[in-house]
Amino acid sequence: VQLQASGGGLVQAGGSLRLSCAAFGRSFGSYAMGWFRQAPGKERDFVAAINWNGVTTSYADSVKGRFTISRDNAKNTVYLQMNILKPEDTAVYYCAARFGLQVPTTTGSYGYWGQGTQVTVSS
Repeated sequence: VQLQASGGGLVQAGGSLRLSCAAFGRSFGSYAMGWFRQAPGKERDFVAAINWNGVTTSYADSVKGRFTISRDNAKNTVYLQMNILKPEDTAVYYCAARFGLQVPTTTGSYGYWGQGTQVTVSS
């Protein structure tokens, strides 16, 4: 599966953005999807993940209550709604896919990655 992330941009603290990740290939509904982010000079960190049918989600503590992951299997797309953005949310955001039922939170568990989209939150 090929992934293409979009929706990043520059936003003031307290604002919102919605990221999208379009998947190209068969059987999108068979994949768990995740969002990760990487700030300059730091490792790529887990943000959120969702299982194949959208029933099970997982979030990093730093984004709980502010970010929401969702998916539309009819459109082969996963979303990340980001509210109450903070300067520390500034990073390149990557979507990732993993075939199967599990919803992992580690980068090594995902086999497919998108190209990343920049999110910059100004104070």
